[in-house]
Amino acid sequence: MKSKKFLLTLLFLISILAGQSQTTADAIYYGGDILTMEGPVAHYAEAIAVKDGLILFVGPMAEAEKLKGEKTLMNDLQGKTLLPGFFDAHSHIFSFATSLEQGNLAPPPAGKIQNMADIIAELSSLKARLKASDTSWLIGKGYDEAYLAEHRHPTAAELDKAFPNNPVILVHVSGQMIVANTAALNKRGIGAGTPDPEGGEIVRIPGSNKPAGLLMGKAQLPFRAVLRMPRTMEKDMELLGLAQDYYASCGITTANEGALLPYLVPLASHAADKKLLKLDLIVSPHFVVANDYLGTGKVQWGLYKNHLKYAGIKIVVDGATQSKTAFLTQAYLTPVAGCDHDCKGSSNIQQAEVNQLMLQCYKNKVQVFAHCNGDAATDMVIKGHEYAEKELKANNTGRRTVILHSQVMHPGQLELYKKYGLIPSFFTNQTYFWGDDHIANLGLERASNISPIKSAQALGMLYTNHTDCTVTPIDQLFLLWTAVNRLTRSGVVLGENHRIDAYNGLRAMTINAAYQYFEEKSKGSLKKGKIADLVILDKNPLKVEPMQIKEVKVMETLKAGKQIWKRE
Repeated sequence: MKSKKFLLTLLFLISILAGQSQTTADAIYYGGDILTMEGPVAHYAEAIAVKDGLILFVGPMAEAEKLKGEKTLMNDLQGKTLLPGFFDAHSHIFSFATSLEQGNLAPPPAGKIQNMADIIAELSSLKARLKASDTSWLIGKGYDEAYLAEHRHPTAAELDKAFPNNPVILVHVSGQMIVANTAALNKRGIGAGTPDPEGGEIVRIPGSNKPAGLLMGKAQLPFRAVLRMPRTMEKDMELLGLAQDYYASCGITTANEGALLPYLVPLASHAADKKLLKLDLIVSPHFVVANDYLGTGKVQWGLYKNHLKYAGIKIVVDGATQSKTAFLTQAYLTPVAGCDHDCKGSSNIQQAEVNQLMLQCYKNKVQVFAHCNGDAATDMVIKGHEYAEKELKANNTGRRTVILHSQVMHPGQLELYKKYGLIPSFFTNQTYFWGDDHIANLGLERASNISPIKSAQALGMLYTNHTDCTVTPIDQLFLLWTAVNRLTRSGVVLGENHRIDAYNGLRAMTINAAYQYFEEKSKGSLKKGKIADLVILDKNPLKVEPMQIKEVKVMETLKAGKQIWKRE
């Protein structure tokens, strides 16, 4: 009888100890501003406890201490600020990885290029760095004619003079145009007799049909497959690893590839299969391969596998505002290459194709991510949404269709976004990098309404904000700075009425971005049960002067409670 009582007592004590071990935290953070991102106004907690990659507790320090065990790591923030890891609402991480082996043709502050001679020098340096032969492809990325001393696009002739045998490609900062030299044009079979493709233009030398070098819209597609050096899978994974490290150094725990082209699919699959992704990676196949994915069962939409998730289809409706290839309802005010009157840009695809793509996506319950910089392009997507819903006899505002960039917008469009449940993902970096150009190209009134983020907020809409890297550098604190200050390079405040406060700017890259990707229940804020994706900053962006936000530094980034980057 005594032995039975002893056994029952022992089992009881073991159950208590087991229960205690289950509620012992792996780590507790305290001693700084812990910004939860829960709710419409800033809310702070004294401590946060993490266990098995999840948030175990958020609240008073006295309660957190009850979760302390012998092996619990007590992390004193020493005045630093902790908040949820940043979402990359839209960028191109594979392009960033590739750019590590390309020439940087960006003007200051993203690069050092100021004239044509600088472009040639950078390409020559790249050739030496890569130990490339005289017939190897040379690729430079990020040139911007608006900030070149010559104020024009480079030409094939200029590149031919420096590189007569190397095929050379220069990618415009917008990603919507390229310049190719003669060797590159010949490699892709483009010459005087090549017609302009639908949705694209081969700019010609005045007075002839000979290509000048500039290829716009779909005319650049023949070069997409060569916009990266031929590499082994091992080298591709090495570059992707470096890219992930850089994204993590910006506090990002969920990264994005916003246009998964066919040649990138094997890279994404290999990285996931070999468990090489340290960040969650959200990808969206480009619409040119939509038929390969929609309704085929090739992928499981919306589910992570080894940190890789297929989110939806990317539809590129128009070009870029800064390159004057965005599709507008009112004409540009400055000359447009290849156009001599009423230049409003153009769409890459026709309305009927937009309609069918959106219908196909909606039928298969697949999210749509539509690239729209111009208001006319946005009109096309709104019409596509209306068409698809009418065909399906539905009014489903839960689709979370995202209109990427949402730059130039005309009155009433945001109201339609709200009516239909469309999510604007704004691009406030445009106000800094090209705000002065937008004033010249669009006029002050239209330019001031670029990324009308405060208007969306006033309507009670959920919105996100993104860098579109490699169009602008991946830097979440700089992105926040542009949303709060809206300064151009020359110091003009572009759209003061669209400045937002730092807290809502942070929501756009945390909880709002999580919602955009149907992940608000697991990420985006500090709440019990959510994944412990965390970033630690040296200062609180809500407590520094608005102009100092871009000086705030990421000190540490944690994915599911594990450190993936720390500042030396």
